[in-house]
Amino acid sequence: MAPLIGRRLRKGAATTAVAAAAMAALTASQAPGFANSDHGDRNREQRAGEAPAPDDTPIDGGSSYHTDLPPLVTPDKPGSSIDLPGLPGGSSTKPEAGIPASVLAAYKKAEATLRESNPGCNLPWELLAAIGKVESGQAGGGNVGADGTTVSPILGPVLNGDGFALIKDTDGGAYDGDSTHDRAVGPMQFIPSTWASWGRDGNGDGEKDPNNVYDAALAAGSYLCADGRDLSVKADLDRAILGYNHSREYLNTVLSWFEYYKRGTHEVPDGTGVIPSGNGSGDKGKDSGRNPGKDGGKGKDTGKGEENDARTLPKPSDKPDTTTPTPPAGENGGTPGTGSPTPEPPTTPPSTTPPSTPSGTSKLTTVGAKELSTTAGTTFAQSPRVKAVDTAGKPVASARVRYEILGDTDARFLGLVKSATVLTAADGTATAPKLLAGEKTGTFTVRATAVGREAAPVEFTATVKARPVPQADALARIGDKKLTARTGASFADALTVKATNKGKATEGVPVTATMITSAKDPKPNDKGPYFLDDKGKPVRTLAALKTDDLGQLTLPKILTDDHAGTFLLRLTTEGGAVLDIELTVTQAPAS
Repeated sequence: MAPLIGRRLRKGAATTAVAAAAMAALTASQAPGFANSDHGDRNREQRAGEAPAPDDTPIDGGSSYHTDLPPLVTPDKPGSSIDLPGLPGGSSTKPEAGIPASVLAAYKKAEATLRESNPGCNLPWELLAAIGKVESGQAGGGNVGADGTTVSPILGPVLNGDGFALIKDTDGGAYDGDSTHDRAVGPMQFIPSTWASWGRDGNGDGEKDPNNVYDAALAAGSYLCADGRDLSVKADLDRAILGYNHSREYLNTVLSWFEYYKRGTHEVPDGTGVIPSGNGSGDKGKDSGRNPGKDGGKGKDTGKGEENDARTLPKPSDKPDTTTPTPPAGENGGTPGTGSPTPEPPTTPPSTTPPSTPSGTSKLTTVGAKELSTTAGTTFAQSPRVKAVDTAGKPVASARVRYEILGDTDARFLGLVKSATVLTAADGTATAPKLLAGEKTGTFTVRATAVGREAAPVEFTATVKARPVPQADALARIGDKKLTARTGASFADALTVKATNKGKATEGVPVTATMITSAKDPKPNDKGPYFLDDKGKPVRTLAALKTDDLGQLTLPKILTDDHAGTFLLRLTTEGGAVLDIELTVTQAPAS
């Protein structure tokens, strides 16, 4: 795993004391996990209940990111905000809640796609928005073209070990323009080696481009959903975010924006989004080209300002500043010069019960068929479905229902997982992900359980039947060259046949090949040409042969013993097709 470097909060327009005050207020009012954050002490990041460190390099290579925090929300007036120096947004316009149109569309499209392909993940688009905010400032304020591709590259700092991870070039500079070291690329800041594994085509143009916000958003969502994670579960959510960038500060920053966006957002035109103060660190600000500079606001940014320079980050030997400055005490206990009192935390801590586990769920009932069946290797036509109701019999929305596959089977839910948690809809129903049958036949159970509730589970019976054996009513050899070989050798020419049923090529037709004595007396021969089985043993009958998707079958190599003469190979199929092929063996010259 690449080395992970600690980071300091960048100073920006806000002072360190103000940033600390903002963090304290967020702890009390909005962001889960803030109260126990360590800010740089990685030795304490795996305490009880916290997600363990990922096993591989973080998705962005441990690169830099924006540390601006969202506007604060006053505890007594949900939805309102206060202004602190250096924190963007105001109580009236709330510009930070605006997400550029193409960027917002990309997040929502990724959520919809993964809801279909991996519903058990429960990916909210607001999480992608939170990560996009801290990684690239929503693609540099939405500086994208009509197809969602960034107008100018968004590149992280060079990952050369100088203050960041050391990752040598993996893409020949194809994505990041650097053939010596890698750099994080695009709106969601993928390092090229990670993009090679996780790149996706989110806009359907046939390409996987990390600079395209649709492609990058879908790739990021797929990465967050990996390993069967259910992002409605706090531990899985934390682990997913830490897998993106393994830093406690990063986790807390993303969670603060996640909670902020969940309270409400709105669409703004592309190119008009709020640029984070200092435009990030390292080269992200330099390459986004969206931060007005000294040229009169033409968008040119040399990246040499104090806020953009990678020198504001600590070197590997630096120790992050983990002290919490004490806000100066005044008559109002607020920030000097603002006349605004420091908001007090609410007297009652925010509820830790997620909306996905509402109280009152007392019963799960089956919706639709309780017995399901399909053939091996196919998808069940119906998915298990239940309805959650309360004690009054009314539907319960947003309840968590866990589906599990029980029994001796290789069937799996979509995503190849044995369990998945889904949320009930407004009518109280929860449908399991698509159920895929494996090759193993038999009966197994799918159990639905109301997570965190006393409701009795509901069980479905699922049966996998053997698939019907494809049949062929005709076999024909491809090619007509005479097959000859010498004794003690093998036939040089391959033997290929084609199976058809009612004139159509048929895939998966079982074919049996047998060396026989004669057409009139088709008993297995005990001399002459032969095959080798999977253990290398000579055999004159092979039964485990099947035609391919074109209905064709090329037989394994045919060898000869020391008997010369004319021999007969018979091929037969289910459905009655029979084909006899002559094999001629001549005596090899004496040595």
